[in-house]
Amino acid sequence: MRRRLIREEDESEVNMTPMLDVVFIMLIFFIVTASFVKESGIDVNRPGASTAKTKGAATIFIAISDSGQIWIDKRQVDIRAVGANIERLRAENPLGSVVIQADKDSKNGLFVQVMDAARLVGVKNISIAATPE
Repeated sequence: MRRRLIREEDESEVNMTPMLDVVFIMLIFFIVTASFVKESGIDVNRPGASTAKTKGAATIFIAISDSGQIWIDKRQVDIRAVGANIERLRAENPLGSVVIQADKDSKNGLFVQVMDAARLVGVKNISIAATPE
């Protein structure tokens, strides 16, 4: 009778280690394969364009508000520091592109200064964000 009790106790245990290993590996897989989207920091009222197309993997977002504020990586930046910030973000991903999200009521001159600062640090792929009409 003792043998029967010992066998029943051994069979009733469930080993959770393999299941935890699988869950941990899946968690690592999803973290590694997830694409992290960086945002500029503010929402802008983009102008509409009938030729607007969806752009894929952009890594640097620059927002220009209607009041003339420049936002990069959720921080407000002075126009003189735009080039240094773009250069810092390009060091993380050298093949990334720049998307400028200018409010439709923002100043055109400020937009050109931001675009010029991006080109001065070597960015060739600059896009302008617009809302499809």
